[in-house]
Amino acid sequence: MIFFAYFGYPLSLKLIRPRHAPVQKMSILPSVTFIIAAYNEEKRIGQKLEDTLALDYPQDSFQVVVASDGSTDGTADIVRTFEDRGVEFLEMPGRSGKERAQKAALERARGEIVVFSDVATVLEPHGIRAIVANFADPSVGCVSSEDRLLARDGKPCGEGAYVRYEMWVRRVESSVHSVVGLSGSFFAARKEVCRDFSGEMQSDFRMLLSAVALGYRGVSDPKVLGYYQDIADPDKELSRKIRTVVRGLTVFFENRRFLNPFRYGLFSYQLLGHKLCRWLVPFFLVVAFGANLVLALSSFFFCLLFVGQAAFYGIAAAEHVRKVPFGHSLLRIPGYFVTVNIAIALAWKLYWSGHRIVMWTSSER
Repeated sequence: MIFFAYFGYPLSLKLIRPRHAPVQKMSILPSVTFIIAAYNEEKRIGQKLEDTLALDYPQDSFQVVVASDGSTDGTADIVRTFEDRGVEFLEMPGRSGKERAQKAALERARGEIVVFSDVATVLEPHGIRAIVANFADPSVGCVSSEDRLLARDGKPCGEGAYVRYEMWVRRVESSVHSVVGLSGSFFAARKEVCRDFSGEMQSDFRMLLSAVALGYRGVSDPKVLGYYQDIADPDKELSRKIRTVVRGLTVFFENRRFLNPFRYGLFSYQLLGHKLCRWLVPFFLVVAFGANLVLALSSFFFCLLFVGQAAFYGIAAAEHVRKVPFGHSLLRIPGYFVTVNIAIALAWKLYWSGHRIVMWTSSER
């Protein structure tokens, strides 16, 4: 089941005859609303808006809306200096969460296509043209960018390898039917898909489900890139992962109807294979380790397998104790893998205890 969650599932999709033809992209110029939700982003919001206004897209078809989620620093003052350049500013009366800020901004949206982007994400100049080109295909309801991690030292890291793996899985999903999640840092959707927008739940995951409910699919475009740096404080990686999984579990269990294969077909299998099986890996790991320990006492083969497991976890523990990543990128993967699965296990505990996450402070990158 561990192998299936990470490799069996995407490989099984490759064996399925594609249901959809490749996305029929064309150079189109629909009206676009670009939404940025910000909380205490005075250090980065100015550059983000300069970059956004410099994007290669007709300005008369490009609306920029910034929603400040109760910022207490100079974010509001900085955004107001851009109002004479067409930026629309919405200041929330108090802090209520990223999704509620996005929902409030949507009420001002005039574009046929709505693009969401985080302050910390850097787009390529042609990014908007590239992402809207996918909507020339009538089967596409939402489009995800592909993430590119920029390490501060210019070297690969565990998260970088994991991000590349995730992007590969999304390409496989897109070629067969639909992705089951979008990059929250940069994604787009048709205006009609946004009508059922929730201010309480993870927007990138739930937006994809809204598109599927309307008969659309979501795709990932390798030519649409969102660049961001790794987390400045690695110790905060665990809390970020916990938050992400708790929010994902909330959306998943609130939308259990999508697990009905008689109504949603292949997408139900994808939701189980990509989301639920991945979230169950921590429990599979515990079972595998315990069973392997027992079997190692009476089998040379299982003894070697147990040594392999112990070595894997030993490398992860050593990296955690050293507080400095190993030089070789392959040696960083065990640490990141273990961190992710500890976070998932803790997220399950929080979710079943009734904990929900709507508001948080973005990780410093």
